[in-house]
Amino acid sequence: MPLATATPVVVLPGSVSDSLETLARELDGIRDAVRVDLGDRDRAYITRVILAQRQLELAARAFLLGARFAPAAIAGTALLSLSKILENMEIGHNVLHGQWDWMRDPTINSNAWEWDAASTAASWKHAHNFKHHVYTNVLGRDRDLGYSAMRVEPEQPWHPIYLAQPIYFFLMAVVFEWAIAVYDIELDAVRRGEKSRARARREIVALLRKARGQLLKDYALFPALAGRRGARRALAGNVVANLVRNVWVHTVVFCGHIPEGAETFTEEQYRGETRGGWYRRQLLGSCNLEGSRLFHLLTGNLSFQIEHHLFPDLPSNRYAEIAPQIRAVCERHDLPYNSGRLGRQYRSVYLQILRLAFPGG
Repeated sequence: MPLATATPVVVLPGSVSDSLETLARELDGIRDAVRVDLGDRDRAYITRVILAQRQLELAARAFLLGARFAPAAIAGTALLSLSKILENMEIGHNVLHGQWDWMRDPTINSNAWEWDAASTAASWKHAHNFKHHVYTNVLGRDRDLGYSAMRVEPEQPWHPIYLAQPIYFFLMAVVFEWAIAVYDIELDAVRRGEKSRARARREIVALLRKARGQLLKDYALFPALAGRRGARRALAGNVVANLVRNVWVHTVVFCGHIPEGAETFTEEQYRGETRGGWYRRQLLGSCNLEGSRLFHLLTGNLSFQIEHHLFPDLPSNRYAEIAPQIRAVCERHDLPYNSGRLGRQYRSVYLQILRLAFPGG
């Protein structure tokens, strides 16, 4: 867990300080109990999910090879969409968080895994695992908070461009993997002198290589294998599958952080934060989604966004079982546990995007 950043300790009133210390002990206890219990059933879970995802992709590619027939194209597109969602959400995102590093597997670990997304693993881990999870919902620090393209808090200065955000919110969803891949390079940091041109150049080259592989795989190689008569439908199937994956990831991500009730924090509030304060900020800045076991699987268990932000390096299959414990901790400490169905949370997100498109908000 990225809690090692050194910050000065702020002096709090006794009751508040004691409460945060108690909160930290309780949550540390939940985390430690899971860690000592990790074993064969967890290993079986992730290997089973990876196997299922690869079988789905093989079946999808097989159907798309016969894409000159409409039913085969439809089936292949549906299976490929499902495969890409599973690979990005439950496998790629969580493996890159180091959730399975405890297994010491040579391939299922955060240092060896490369996922089926435009972002390189290295740039994504820095932008997401560090920048986002350490500075969750801290204005000016958390680059994932609106991705600098959205005004998601009244405290953010208004600009006329935000009048268009109710529209480009949806356009961002369509190209989400590519937008994030470019954004995570932080070219703005080069302009401010916070990042060297040499490093930015290396990251751009790595992104271009990754992008070339992704484009050739989905939009050239596999359509070509479908033959002259099936190439067009196979190409369309890959385009649609990537579109479905992008929109789904965008939906889950935004619903996890900016529905009504999710709090943001200032630099001053972050400065001097204790361990208990860090836990409290994760609780207040994250929102869960309610649904079935299949729904949770397809969100990569980010439907348990609260649990994920408290313990980003715990295996995702454990979030459902600790969720009642986290809710109980919140009740004891009089903290909100923001959770709702996907439709309600998405509606809340969009109303906020719409409201904050205008001055004030």
